Amino acid sequence: MSNRLRRLKRTALPGKERASLKSTTQLLHFGYHQAMSCIFPIAIFGTLALSNVIDLPYIYRYDAILIILLTVQYLMYRTGLETLDEIKVICVFHIIGLLLEIYKIRMGSWSYPEPGLTKVFGVPLYSGFMYASVASYMCQIWRRLKMDMTGWPGLAAAGSLGAAIYLNFFTHHFIPDFRWWLKGLVLIVFWKTWIIYRVRNTTYRMPLTLAFFLVGFFIWLAENIATFFNAWKYPDQNQVWHVVSVSKISSWFLLVIISVIIVAQLKHVKANRNAKE
Repeated sequence: MSNRLRRLKRTALPGKERASLKSTTQLLHFGYHQAMSCIFPIAIFGTLALSNVIDLPYIYRYDAILIILLTVQYLMYRTGLETLDEIKVICVFHIIGLLLEIYKIRMGSWSYPEPGLTKVFGVPLYSGFMYASVASYMCQIWRRLKMDMTGWPGLAAAGSLGAAIYLNFFTHHFIPDFRWWLKGLVLIVFWKTWIIYRVRNTTYRMPLTLAFFLVGFFIWLAENIATFFNAWKYPDQNQVWHVVSVSKISSWFLLVIISVIIVAQLKHVKANRNAKE
């Protein structure tokens, strides 16, 4: 009788409670992988925060930040948190971001007021890592959640759109800003594209354009933290810090698209290469 009661108890858990328990477990696993994918971005903001309140003797703050971030990248590679292919992608994004930073500084979009030996044309070399951290997150979360895509528009359409978005960051200083037209093209080109991701044994999917917006929004939040800790300053923040304009979300939305296009295309090429082997 007692065995029968135990069997009944095991099967008597209400359906809503079982569903709630599963949802909680899935959310915890999803949160864990998100947190692990954010190790490098967290390292960046932690370094910015600490270096802003701790005076480092014999070394400029910008130079110290660069050394620390290079060390973090090395340790992540040596411990297996990042692969060699992911390091290569991060280097590409570092260069892309650094070129954009140099141009934007010359146009007066923002500034790096502190001195440093590792500044090139007024831009500290560590600044490229803030763009590379987006690539680090993309690569990590792609691998950890076993991500894939359906309805990918192909290299020609995605690559052309990505190039146009990147060029618009430069050209809008001289000709009209086409970002709203580009956003419309994003919706058209990626209308049928979905991200497929897996948490434990369950597969989920999300519209790619929604993912663009969500990542862009969280980068905007991170940008507020970065400017608060004097990573850089916008012209209207030179005297007193205040929240970065919400319009910047659209800029990060477009930058995330460039990131996803590059990472997705490289993953696609690697998958095809492995299939042939």
